[in-house]
Amino acid sequence: MKNQALFILLTAVTAPLSLTLLTPHADAAPVYVGVEGGNIAVSGYDAVSYFEGDGVPVKGSADVAVEHDGAVYHFAHSANAARFAANPEAFMPRYGGHCAWAMARGYLAPGDPLAYAVVDGKLYLNFNQEVKAKWDLDRAGYIAAAEKNWAVVPADAKFGG
Repeated sequence: MKNQALFILLTAVTAPLSLTLLTPHADAAPVYVGVEGGNIAVSGYDAVSYFEGDGVPVKGSADVAVEHDGAVYHFAHSANAARFAANPEAFMPRYGGHCAWAMARGYLAPGDPLAYAVVDGKLYLNFNQEVKAKWDLDRAGYIAAAEKNWAVVPADAKFGG
């Protein structure tokens, strides 16, 4: 309860920083806060592409889409859509696509699909390249803190992994 109260307090305090604030509602559906907004996961980038070849993300197409947990994932081709559909948790960004650095600090901020890292087979997004540079200085520490904070985020503010 103490962690949840701290999370709510930190969220309220950081709202003026122009980062996205999610307000929990008892009857609300899961919410994804993406760079493009709405329920389009990873801002329309192909989540599988982060794990292929050179790991450079590729923009997906709305014509090749898979819905999972209220989010719509776009893919560059049907093979990636099929891989995702078979095992979404392997490709979904951590913290519902929210910024990993912000989550480590106890608040939600949108993740930029071009400010990313794959660590131990998991995709992490950050708010922008400047924030990612800070996150890169102590990835393990920030991930550990973010995991603790993510555990107390209200269920209706979560989206995926």
